[in-house]
Formats: sequence, structure tokens, C-alpha cells
Amino acid sequence: MRLAALQQARDSDDREANLARCLAGIRQAAEAGARLVLLPELHNSRYFCQTEDPACFDIAEPIPGPSSEALAALARELGVVIVASLFERRAAGLYHNTAVVLDADGRLAGRYRKMHIPDDPGYYEKYYFTPGDLGFTPIDTAVGRLGVLVCWDQWYPEAARLMALAGAELLLYPTAIGWDPADDAAEQARQRDAWLTVQRGHAIANGLPVAACNRTGFEPDPSGRGDGIHFWGSSFVAGPQGELLAEATVEQEQLLLADLDLARSETVRRIWPYLRDRRIDAYGDLLKRFRD
Repeated sequence: MRLAALQQARDSDDREANLARCLAGIRQAAEAGARLVLLPELHNSRYFCQTEDPACFDIAEPIPGPSSEALAALARELGVVIVASLFERRAAGLYHNTAVVLDADGRLAGRYRKMHIPDDPGYYEKYYFTPGDLGFTPIDTAVGRLGVLVCWDQWYPEAARLMALAGAELLLYPTAIGWDPADDAAEQARQRDAWLTVQRGHAIANGLPVAACNRTGFEPDPSGRGDGIHFWGSSFVAGPQGELLAEATVEQEQLLLADLDLARSETVRRIWPYLRDRRIDAYGDLLKRFRD
């Protein structure tokens, strides 16, 4: 199966124009033979969570809604599966950071609401997003059972493991992550390397391919108080032994393509049977915040 990750930059909050760019990229991916297309996190706008501004809630939309319906129509036309990332308005005062999966027939196959919500300088997501309540449930599609997670979720081995235990065949991460421009080059390199390493570790520990689609480019803090974020791109696809199958650049927009053999997971898990050897009788302390 050919997978495409659409790494893009955002220099405008024109939602219709941004969505149109995504639709054009999906069309290009389909022309290149992709059957599954992954978009970056919150792709319809710049990353508004750099500041706390109640006006930003106006960006949110219901699901189904205009964006999901436009994506569904294109999925149906092209016969591809699309994983998109939307600011969901569930009800007045209730919003989620939500990934939607549009199946190859245009059906809304499912959604995943981001479970781990950060609250750090430049990433004030707790102000905007209610933590997800749909659990770690894979979504069945024409190309397989997808374990969809979102950005901050990618640092948590528990999330990847629970998706794998529920039968996910592939882990997908729409992402918006970057550097504080005030950090020096060495610190920036450590952060990017940690990001790549932890996700490749999820692939290895679960015997599954992993794909992450990040945005790229610099986005200023709209409040003017912070230094902005330099998104580090580097979207990638790794196989079930953590091997890099494709990796995008840091600075450039890119349509990243990778060919996946989903049957390899069976072979890998036979020689590295981590699921067989898990000591589920001894993991009770994982339900504690910390073991004092």
C-alpha cells in the first residue's frame, strides 16, 4: 500500500484556502498512487494555540461539517482513505482536537479525539481542547485498521500499545511540533532526534508501521509576546522494525510517499514476540500516576 504524508506550511488563517491546498495535495498524492493520505495537525489554520484567545473558537466546526464533507467528497472521487485533523465544535463551549478518517467510498469511517492535551509555553492546548473521550480505538477502512493518534499522543507508549492491542495495523500521527527559536542548535537537534526516536520505538515495540505528518515553516506568535514556533517538518514513515522508509526535509513543503507491506508485521512479530511475553499480571502499577 502506498501512503502519502502531506507536509505543509501555514502563513494564513484563510481556512478555505488552506483546505483547498490540502485537497490539491491529496489529489496529487492519488495521482502518485497513494491509497492513504495523512494530513498535518489542525491543517485548516495556523497553529493558533500559541496564545489564549477566545476569538479562536470561531475556527471550530462540527463533524460532519464543511471540511469533513469536502474531504469525504474527494475521498469518494479518488477512491482514497484520508486522515485529516480538525478543530471540532461538539457543542457550545465544548471543543476537541479531532482526527477524522474518510474512507475510500466517502464514508466518515470514524474519528479520534486527542487524549493527551499539552499546556506549555507556545502550546496552550488545554485552553482550547477538552481531552478525548473515545479511547484508543482503531478505525476500520478499505486499506486496513488504522490506529490514529494526534501529536502529543506520540510521546506516550501507552497510547501506541493500546492501539496495537486493539488490532491496529498502522499507527498514524497528525502533528504540529517545532522549536522555540530561542533554543540553540544543539538543543533543537536533541528535541527533533527525541521525537523521531520515540516514535520509531513505538513501531519496534508493537511491530507496526508508523507514519507522522508534521507542518513546516515559521509561524509568529499572534499575540506578539512569544518568539513563535519554527516547525521542524521531518515527516516520516517507519516500518515495523523502526526502519525509516521515507523522511521529509525540515524546511520544505513536501509530498512524502512510502510503500508499506502491512503483512510484514506478522513476520516481525513472529521473531520479536513482544505481545506474547508481556507480563500482564505484573503491570498494575501502570494505573498509578507515580509509584511513591
